[in-house]
Amino acid sequence: MALIAIAADKGSPGVSTTAVALAAVWPRRVLLAEADPSGGDLVYRAVGAHGGVLNPNSGMLSLAATARHGLAAEQLWDHAQPLAGGLDVLVGLGSAEQAAGIAGLWNILGSAFATLAESPNGAADVIADCGRIGPDSAILDLFPHAALVLLVSRTEPEHLARVRDRAGALSAKLHGSQRGAATLGFPPIGVLLIADAGSSARIAAQVNEMLVASQISARVVGTLAMDTAGAETLNGRRRGRLDKSLLIRSARQVAADVPQRYGVFR
Repeated sequence: MALIAIAADKGSPGVSTTAVALAAVWPRRVLLAEADPSGGDLVYRAVGAHGGVLNPNSGMLSLAATARHGLAAEQLWDHAQPLAGGLDVLVGLGSAEQAAGIAGLWNILGSAFATLAESPNGAADVIADCGRIGPDSAILDLFPHAALVLLVSRTEPEHLARVRDRAGALSAKLHGSQRGAATLGFPPIGVLLIADAGSSARIAAQVNEMLVASQISARVVGTLAMDTAGAETLNGRRRGRLDKSLLIRSARQVAADVPQRYGVFR
């Protein structure tokens, strides 16, 4: 089992929705971490397993306080809260200002996230919502611990250009240099597209060709359906049958493909 880090370049491509959707259908036990340094929002919109609100002080904020004195992987569960439906989460920081206080802890947190898979007590994968990243983002210190880094992108030309450039820069940072289209470094970098279901296969193939032609060490992992109603239901803003939504159906496909393709389950 493994740490999956999910992020994006500038814009609003749906990183949080992607992370929640994948965690909801992940084939193994999973812990969802709202690791976005700009803050999380599950505490404002999600319902706890007890039917009440989530505690904003138990999650990444309390975990960071613990991490200053050393952090064992199994201690992650001391800061997690279950959502209605059973998904365990580490709720995010309340503000970007709080992130300044944990800027030097992402390496420690990343190590704990990655080794939770091997813990004798409560082993689980961690899916980390890392938000938007740039070249100087402190959370990049977490990425070397990941089994897979997923960059989320919509399919408008400007979004595809940004994810191409971000994938190239991230590959250079993580892998030491531009390794070329034929060689994928570790951790591998995947691109996950948010696309209309009818055109997703064609667009995914085109974007993959773009990455290969650009000699970038990243590949398209798959697509999530552009499903506004499904996203609103997932985020608690709308009632409906979530399990039949295009969003969840496509998330199940990605969650099934990723472990096989990247061998993140050991």
